Amino acid sequence: MSPRGFRGFLGERRWRALEGRGALRICRPGEYLLRQGAEGGSLFALISGRVKVLAGDRDGAEVLLSLRGPGDLVGEMAARRRATRSATVQTLEKCTIRSLSRPEFDRFLEEEEAQDAFTDYLVAKLSETVPYQVQQVHFSPRRKLARLLLEVVRLAEADSPDCYRIPFSQRSLAHALGMVRSTVAEQIRGMRADGVLGPGPRIEIADLRALAEDAGAVSDQ
Repeated sequence: MSPRGFRGFLGERRWRALEGRGALRICRPGEYLLRQGAEGGSLFALISGRVKVLAGDRDGAEVLLSLRGPGDLVGEMAARRRATRSATVQTLEKCTIRSLSRPEFDRFLEEEEAQDAFTDYLVAKLSETVPYQVQQVHFSPRRKLARLLLEVVRLAEADSPDCYRIPFSQRSLAHALGMVRSTVAEQIRGMRADGVLGPGPRIEIADLRALAEDAGAVSDQ
């Protein structure tokens, strides 16, 4: 699998150089890396593990903006602008990260001549800031769910023994997609009956191609 995220823009040599910067942290599943409204000043490079990016809406509830995985940066916007955090970031599983201050990251960009790669990465990320509920408004419930599950799997490390396991509960999936839990439960039952998902209680992908077809990511041609 080709490197993705900022790692893909940097290339392997410069990404390895970034992995040697800052402080190493091992984070537990469910740990908050950043909280919306907090002061910026540092950013994180994801070495392993997946996180979800959340934002509070007008009613005080949190909506899912995006998922991030190995090779991504989180918190870089506020760190660069000395602004408050615009979103909350929570780990979905055990994560290994590098924490860098703004000056440390700026030195890295300068020394590795990586300013253009960083700009390109930011532009790519800006197109993904619309909440999942808005992105998928025209899709059927099954397609909405399949697209989210497929992205979760694609962000997993290929050599992970749990790469096909979905680290979301039915309740959190419903919240992310703006559905009621009973609708998500119904879609999961259907996908299990069709062999797309394995038997419960955990949500695990049994047929990746079938999931991609449900998500509309495989051509019928």
